[in-house]
Amino acid sequence: MQPIYVFLIILASIVLLFFITCYVCFYMAFYMPNNKKAFKKYDIPPGEEFEPFREQMVSWMKEAEGYKSENITIKSYDGKTLHGTYYESFEGGPIEIMFHGYRGSSQRDLCGGLNRCHKLKRNVLLVDQRSHGKSEGNVISFGIKERYDVKSWCEYAFKRFGENVPLLITGISMGAGTVLMASSLPLPKTVVGVIADCGYSSIKEVIKVSIRNMKLPADICYPFVRLGGIIFGGFDVEQTSPEQELKKSVLPTVFVHGDNDKIVPVEMSKLNYDACNATNKKLVIIKDAAHGAAYLVDPNKYVNELEEFKSNYIRV
Repeated sequence: MQPIYVFLIILASIVLLFFITCYVCFYMAFYMPNNKKAFKKYDIPPGEEFEPFREQMVSWMKEAEGYKSENITIKSYDGKTLHGTYYESFEGGPIEIMFHGYRGSSQRDLCGGLNRCHKLKRNVLLVDQRSHGKSEGNVISFGIKERYDVKSWCEYAFKRFGENVPLLITGISMGAGTVLMASSLPLPKTVVGVIADCGYSSIKEVIKVSIRNMKLPADICYPFVRLGGIIFGGFDVEQTSPEQELKKSVLPTVFVHGDNDKIVPVEMSKLNYDACNATNKKLVIIKDAAHGAAYLVDPNKYVNELEEFKSNYIRV
């Protein structure tokens, strides 16, 4: 075989291997198959840190079943059908629009948030993020596209509930990153605050943390993950970040984080707090709480800190 053909075969093999590697990284990090969207009833998040709280979480989920609820659908900016569940216990009360985490579920990830809102006399709109639950889509973009869904849900709530009902955007984990990035967008005037629980400051860095947790070399693997998102998902994880968008945000914001978080290090909320351009902001660190477990570990401190801060953004 002539050398030129050997060279072309080797070159084609390298290119093919490159695209296969990018696709595998895309599939692992960003793709959400339809058969992974449904959760068993009363599932709790994976991880041994949640096992001690299983009974409490199941109790909150069962409690939520007794609340008056309404299924809602809206269209996203790019034509996808998005699903949410509205819980109204206090007529005319403030509404928290809540966004769950990566590969999570609104009922599972936010059952504690629903319980907390009941204590604070707030109504709740639990959202199935795009590509999760009953919402359409198969690509997760860590808030790059999802932040515009936050805007769509806020516009829906403003139109439906009017000028006298305060709205807050709340998220946990990826949901927190999403609402923080959305906080710099032109939102309706009734959006008065943000609550971000264990949110990341940089998509790039949180992906690198996940790669290291898998015992893989982050600096070598990350470029393939990023390129997989660009080539197969149509987005770039380095397009922006919560830390970057917070420099333009003036919404009163509460950052909550557990100091034992191995998935999104607590330092990320500290970076977000420092970057936030809002005059009214607060950083709440929950001792010994793992990722997403702050309210489970210390619900009283969580509620008290929000109650103390609410005069900065809610006038009811």
